[in-house]
Amino acid sequence: MKSVACLLALGLCACSSTPTLRSSATLPVAALMAPQHYVLVTVRNPVGLPTARAASSPRGYDNVGPYLAGSVARAAAHRLSRDYGLVEAASWPIALLNVHCLVYELPQDADPALLVATLAHDPQVESAQMLQGFEAAAHPYNDPYAQLQKNVQQMDIEAAHGFSRGAGVKVAVIDTGVEMNHPDLPATLSVRNFVDNDASAFNADTHGTAVAGLIAAVPDNGIGIVGIAPDATLLVYKACWRAAASGIRAVCNTFTLAQALAAAIDAHADIINLSLAGPSDPLLTRLVRSALEAGIIVVGAVPAEGRTNAFPTGIAGVIAVDTVEDHPQVAGVLRAPGREVLSLAPQGHYDYYSGSSLATAEITGIVALLRSSHPHLSAQEAATRLQAGSPAVPDACVALGALLHKSGCT
Repeated sequence: MKSVACLLALGLCACSSTPTLRSSATLPVAALMAPQHYVLVTVRNPVGLPTARAASSPRGYDNVGPYLAGSVARAAAHRLSRDYGLVEAASWPIALLNVHCLVYELPQDADPALLVATLAHDPQVESAQMLQGFEAAAHPYNDPYAQLQKNVQQMDIEAAHGFSRGAGVKVAVIDTGVEMNHPDLPATLSVRNFVDNDASAFNADTHGTAVAGLIAAVPDNGIGIVGIAPDATLLVYKACWRAAASGIRAVCNTFTLAQALAAAIDAHADIINLSLAGPSDPLLTRLVRSALEAGIIVVGAVPAEGRTNAFPTGIAGVIAVDTVEDHPQVAGVLRAPGREVLSLAPQGHYDYYSGSSLATAEITGIVALLRSSHPHLSAQEAATRLQAGSPAVPDACVALGALLHKSGCT
């Protein structure tokens, strides 16, 4: 995007048709990537055009066109290079303005502002300015609510998607039901219900729908929001149910959670998301440990009061997650945005939610990006990479870049 924009700096005066540029009119890659190291100068180019035949018009700015850099412009360009220690990077005669446009690489020890000011007062210089970069006025996603996802921006998810979108990773969401037909969720979800046989209630559940949306909402479909790991495969296991006829609060028990955990292990899930909390439970602890021994990464929510000795975060090896807004940094606990987080709601809607359940889903999504890039990534390594470099919330792009030994994250 920036490369195209930098070319615009030279080409804004061109005609509407696409000219065939000579090699000298093509910027080097270094100028495209770092325009701040180059200066753009125009010198007068008094070249007479040959008389056009009747009912004809002169060619544009290509290499066979009549408008070329004349002797006056060439002499001026040569003198500027000599007097100011400039290296010509590209040039282009602009017929519309009767000037010759040149891009010079700045000397390493030059003061750009001072040099531009000096050039501007040179009698042979028609204009002088820095080569400026521009960006096309486009948003990274076409989803209309993406701009409202401050959490996605805080964790640098857009840049992370340049490395990974979670492909090949199976994420088990052990929660309430999920609206299977929500237009912003992928069409193929694996589903099991360990609470009842009520399909209507399953699709009307809010908590699981919100959690699933944060992890895997479909980006660039022209609707809704952006999921953190949109290419991951969701395994939806209903083990919880609504505590009231309306609202997001849900409850579970040992029996239903145990069935869901066993199902996730049997399905060879890569990650288990537990956006829930409760008392330490012997049976559930055994199952979570079995998952960890099988190489499954388990991500769990810190309860509202901030205790980490509850289920599941009290189990060694589980990635504990809390909200960055509500509690101070605690050793061994990851934090993510958890207040007024936009996600999916039943009946094809969207809503804002708060709590560590949402922060947990966000971390699960980022872990899915990491594991997609490194299938044997351990929970400890994932937690270590997400804790590195940021005292507040993880930077998904930085974590991925370090894992893949690639640069490009800001």
